[in-house]
Amino acid sequence: MCIQKHIPAILKNTMETTTIVRVEALSHQYSKDWAIQNINFEIKTNRILGLLGSNGAGKSTTMNILCGVLNQTSGNIFIDGINLKENPVEAKKLIGFLPQTPPLHLDLTVDEYLIHCAELRHVKKEDLKNALEKAKEQCGISHFSNRLIRNLSGGYRQRVGIAQAIIHEPKLVVLDEPTNGLDPNQILEVRKLIKKISKDKAVIFSSHILSEVQATCQDIRMIENGHMVFADTLDAFNNYIEADKLTASFENPPKLESLRAIPEVTNAVFLSPKKVQITFEGTQEVAEKIISLSVHNDWKLREIQFEKVSLDEIFAQLSKKAPSKNAILS
Repeated sequence: MCIQKHIPAILKNTMETTTIVRVEALSHQYSKDWAIQNINFEIKTNRILGLLGSNGAGKSTTMNILCGVLNQTSGNIFIDGINLKENPVEAKKLIGFLPQTPPLHLDLTVDEYLIHCAELRHVKKEDLKNALEKAKEQCGISHFSNRLIRNLSGGYRQRVGIAQAIIHEPKLVVLDEPTNGLDPNQILEVRKLIKKISKDKAVIFSSHILSEVQATCQDIRMIENGHMVFADTLDAFNNYIEADKLTASFENPPKLESLRAIPEVTNAVFLSPKKVQITFEGTQEVAEKIISLSVHNDWKLREIQFEKVSLDEIFAQLSKKAPSKNAILS
């Protein structure tokens, strides 16, 4: 029996529109070199996707094609089901974009600038006031309505930039390095704002800074040498490489030679008089051997904990798996 037939029409429609962005086999070639090859991903509403990669990896090319600034060599992008290449005007109506350097007119007030952006986005005159107030309220800049943009701090300028990206109620918001150049407090505020925006929109966030992606995004797509080398959730990214270090605390600590004699152990060093860091190869079953030896030798093990692999180490490992930029597109 086909279950699909028994799904109510309204629920079926909701299910079908959950995916706002679909990128299929996206490739682009500059002269003889391929900037990106066979990039595939989806973005759902209520989700923040981090597009991660080192400088020159292919992020900017992907973002420019996604926003309709650049035409791809091959592949397709669908924004809420609309093919961006075939119907660019209709698709772009659904996109809000904040480039790395916000396109601000510093001699305009916040209201003047946002009204100008709304008109460029063809917001109807009767809807303009509500759109303006909603964008300002969401970005926390209502109290600066009549302030010249040049007199705002870097953090508030960034908020104005985000406001122009959402004033027309897009379904997709594209943010290119949105926390670049901000101080720690401003970064925290922008992170909160991005999470607020994602409650009813799909958001893609481009960055080369691992900690920013970790703090903001739920899903990760990593591009290196023009190829997708990782596509999963943040949790899966964090757990991609198994730990190869652990720390153990003993009441009666053994000599380091005793720990180094365990076949899987490659090194052991004291971090404090009763705490040892152990480096090992192979599986995490080495912990069971340490526990067994502790009981047998009365080392009085109090705690044993695997060390989490840093995001930088994961990034480095994934980067090594990326094909060469000179690889031929299959």
